[in-house]
Amino acid sequence: MAKKRSGGGLTGTQQAAKFLGVSVLAGAVLAGIALPAAGALGLAAKGTVEGFDEIPSNLKTPPLSQRTRILDSEGGLIATVYSRDRTVVPLDKISPYMQKAIVAIEDGRFYEHGAIDLKGVLRAINRNAQSGGVSQGASTLTQQYVKNVFVEEAGDDPEKVAQATQQTIGRKVRELKFAIQVEEELGKKKILENYLNITFFGQQAYGIEAASQRYFSKHAADLSLGEAAMMAGLVQSPSRYDPINDIQEATKRRNVVLQRMADVKDISQAEADKAKAAPLKLKVKTPRNGCITAVDGAGFFCDYVRKTILSDPVFGKTAEERTKLWNLGGLTVKTTLDPKAQAAANEAAVAKVNKDDPVATAVVQVQPGSGKILSMGQSRPYGLDQKQHQTTLNLAVGSKMGGTTFGFPVGSTFKPITAAAALEKGLSPAQTFDTPWKIGIPESDFTRCDGRPAGNLNWSVQNELESEKGVYDMTSALGKSINTYFAKLEQMAGLCETLTMAKKVGYERELGKPIKQSPSATLGSLESTPLDMASVYATFANRGMHCTPIAIESIKAANGDKLNVPDTKCTRAMSERTADTINQMLKGVVEDGTGTKAGLSDRDNAGKTGTTEGRKDAWFVGYTPNLSTAVWVGDDIGERREMFDLNIGGEYYEKVCGGCLPGPIWKIAMTGALDAGDTPRFAPISVPRAEKPKDPEGDEGPNKPGKPGKPGKPGDAKPPTNPFPPITIPPDLLGGGHGGGRGNR
Repeated sequence: MAKKRSGGGLTGTQQAAKFLGVSVLAGAVLAGIALPAAGALGLAAKGTVEGFDEIPSNLKTPPLSQRTRILDSEGGLIATVYSRDRTVVPLDKISPYMQKAIVAIEDGRFYEHGAIDLKGVLRAINRNAQSGGVSQGASTLTQQYVKNVFVEEAGDDPEKVAQATQQTIGRKVRELKFAIQVEEELGKKKILENYLNITFFGQQAYGIEAASQRYFSKHAADLSLGEAAMMAGLVQSPSRYDPINDIQEATKRRNVVLQRMADVKDISQAEADKAKAAPLKLKVKTPRNGCITAVDGAGFFCDYVRKTILSDPVFGKTAEERTKLWNLGGLTVKTTLDPKAQAAANEAAVAKVNKDDPVATAVVQVQPGSGKILSMGQSRPYGLDQKQHQTTLNLAVGSKMGGTTFGFPVGSTFKPITAAAALEKGLSPAQTFDTPWKIGIPESDFTRCDGRPAGNLNWSVQNELESEKGVYDMTSALGKSINTYFAKLEQMAGLCETLTMAKKVGYERELGKPIKQSPSATLGSLESTPLDMASVYATFANRGMHCTPIAIESIKAANGDKLNVPDTKCTRAMSERTADTINQMLKGVVEDGTGTKAGLSDRDNAGKTGTTEGRKDAWFVGYTPNLSTAVWVGDDIGERREMFDLNIGGEYYEKVCGGCLPGPIWKIAMTGALDAGDTPRFAPISVPRAEKPKDPEGDEGPNKPGKPGKPGKPGDAKPPTNPFPPITIPPDLLGGGHGGGRGNR
């Protein structure tokens, strides 16, 4: 009875017998004989040749994982991403030296034998028997290629990789059968081409083209004799012969390959000796992979594109399918990113907020009518080095797309939504309310969409300053951002109607959850994202048509096929007249309201300031007919500090407000992104204004509301005969305010 060696392994005789079994089996396969699972060779143990007759007749070669290129809207490269750094090239783009070197060292009789080299098998049996172990294998280049296909198909799954490389007779038999098929279907040249494209060469490089770029910064077609020999030598053990980590070991291995090439007459001995004498001259190129390498500060946008492909069902019904598509790579993704707009967003984001400031800013731009996201910029650079104040948190979007968990309360930037709901219900812009500095309204006066009252408490609302009281119409209330006015306007327009309008204009898109049905919504107490708000205001610019944001224009697969991409979905959120009216009223905000520091003097533009409770967030969202931009400033780390008495961007702020910091940032972003000669105008419309009260000190004005807390009814206002005088704002009013019912500007 055969004995095991003291180390627990098989004796030399047993190893030889085992390998002989494989070789005999290989011969049977070559002859087309299907052996049973159990036979004279006793190979029916688990993991051997069980189910040999059931092995599929066709080898499914997976497409090779390659680099994906992400481009801007003009075709410029934003970033290259990959799970396998590989660029597939045809055989005629691979140096002849490389082709000869890999054959010489891995399978010198490649062009003489079929899928299995019986002489090699017998030679290996003899060597292994003499050494008492498996010191030499007999796999042909074709068999190695088949094994690499299985490894490639396994991806990064450790269990599948282990199965693809397990040292069992069963796997060997499967490999042999497929090798025969591959030889018949592909032929030698195609096998060699595929092998050189699939093989791992170390240093994260898969395939000869990527490896040539990594070690020598040149194409595979340009490899010299010595370079090709070094590359061929890597295949046996990429880590052991890695020239970057051990140049001496790599040189020894190169010389072994050169001598082998001379022995098989691929080169002369003189050529081999000359190449051996030459030192290895590397020109290493550092791998550049992922959105962290994105140009022009586009890392956040790049990551948004990645998240889109991994999450949108258009790229696969399941997360597994989408992940496989992304990891397979080889895609050319043309995005909506506009280089000019991105440069402007980057400039604006750091113009007034430094990367190491206690607060950060986010700038995002959307094109009205198309939904195209044109830029994403932040004051903190994209990256992983926290010491350099880098971050991968995309402040422009929600958590699903790589952003914050809940977004940020939007403050008074919500008020135009309430105004739109009121106009759609039939209220006039001339609607006035006599609004004290502070009011209380029962929550039961507001009805949720399910017909139930919003609550049973008393909602207390106040303006920023006690001086902010009197009679306002819709235009003046937007201009001065009067909280008490919009509390009453929401009461008249309806809570459900207001929240329904918010949904129509895209307010809840990124968060993926319904808006809380609270009366304080009109003051912006609920969270959203800068991308959402840029999209909301793009709806006003687009005369009431809301178009969902998109980041991808087209995708081509490695084989040139076009893939489906998410299309923007445009739906009417409000009438053109309502949108045109909002546009005209919000022009007043930048002309003589809280947003005067943001106003553009050379074109039609409109917008709204916003701050939240404790000035934890400051906003400016504004637009022209052809561009919508949202700017947010706040604490992106930790406890969400209140923005009082802060130095930001080298400037001291007693209190941060929407008009004094986000507003100027918005102006820089818009000015840089817009073309000087392209100045479309808003559709002209006459916006009714309220008649000036005859007795501003009394409570008998022409538009006197009913009981305290009860708004007047639509139509109470008399037809306007005189517009309100121009709105003027004291300097201390610019952009101030608190959320949650306490002044949102």
